[in-house]
Amino acid sequence: MKFKIVTLFPDFFSSPLRSGLLGKAVERGIIDVAIADIRNFATDRYRSCDDYPYGGGSGMVLMAGPLDGAIESVKEQGTRVVLTSASGKLLNQDLVKELAAHDDLCIVCGHYEGVDQRVIDRHVDYEISIGDYVLSGGEYAALAIIDAVSRYAPGFMSNSESLTEESFERDLLEYPHYTRPEDIFGMKVPGVLLSGNHKMIQDWRRGESLNKTKRTRPDLYRKHLIRKISGE
Repeated sequence: MKFKIVTLFPDFFSSPLRSGLLGKAVERGIIDVAIADIRNFATDRYRSCDDYPYGGGSGMVLMAGPLDGAIESVKEQGTRVVLTSASGKLLNQDLVKELAAHDDLCIVCGHYEGVDQRVIDRHVDYEISIGDYVLSGGEYAALAIIDAVSRYAPGFMSNSESLTEESFERDLLEYPHYTRPEDIFGMKVPGVLLSGNHKMIQDWRRGESLNKTKRTRPDLYRKHLIRKISGE
């Protein structure tokens, strides 16, 4: 799986791409990451990549020329281009799976008030937001997207079955987890988890998952019920 990151701040990614599962996946060649510095495609001696918006207003806009050049430098046939944007489609697990179906993603890190619309019209396949809040730069969102999508790359997870039990699968949150010791702080592990009865454990986990989702994410719980009624 290939990722191309188009950014004003390439150094931002140095540590994350060497850490944890993501770092191991890069080291082992499970995922390949290339970074294009937008400023390398600026045309003036100041390496300018932003300018004032036509029509007035606060803030700056990423210029079409340098951004287009950076995208073109990494884009290949079959590359899908993602723009991180506060006004984009909200990232969820279904969208993560859709992105993971592509072998080659170019992620453009949005900045300032946005990017010149002509670049979006020319290149972008997905505009994606990771939440209803504003970040200081699209690099944070790009990392979240890369990590979430990479988990579906073959070999990334040591136990691929865990993907089917994570939160948001089937629009449910994950059940509670416990490990040793059996008793700590005066609190004991639920007895059913010690029973060795796999059917009882499975039923308990599903019940806890349903209760947690209903309690903390009623929006997801409604989606789960709709899926169940429709037979999905």
